[in-house]
Amino acid sequence: MPDKRKILIIDDDKDFVRGLAVRLKTEGFEIATAPDAIAAISAARKESPDLILLDYALPGGNGLTVLDRFKTLMLITPIIVLSASEILDLPTRATNAGAFAFLRKPVDNSMLMRTIHRALGDSTASAS
Repeated sequence: MPDKRKILIIDDDKDFVRGLAVRLKTEGFEIATAPDAIAAISAARKESPDLILLDYALPGGNGLTVLDRFKTLMLITPIIVLSASEILDLPTRATNAGAFAFLRKPVDNSMLMRTIHRALGDSTASAS
């Protein structure tokens, strides 16, 4: 059996991270976390995740700044931006900045899992 794929959750909302981590572990993923924009960079380098879930509103810089920094570091990991922000053009700005997808919080679990599996290239994955 192959090693578990790792997802890095970058979000400062501890309750959201905890709930999301439980859901993702149930799906068989290994989880790493980072609470802010500064820790995000070092965590991405250290953990070598297969996918990143990135909150837009972070201490130390917003998600688009983090996306730009990842691009500078030539990080090719797929990134899904999650946000409760009401900024209308944020989904377009996030995908233009290199995000695989943008999902609004609260995130529908089945939509999140479908998007994660699509980002990872899982063509036969179930939509839990």
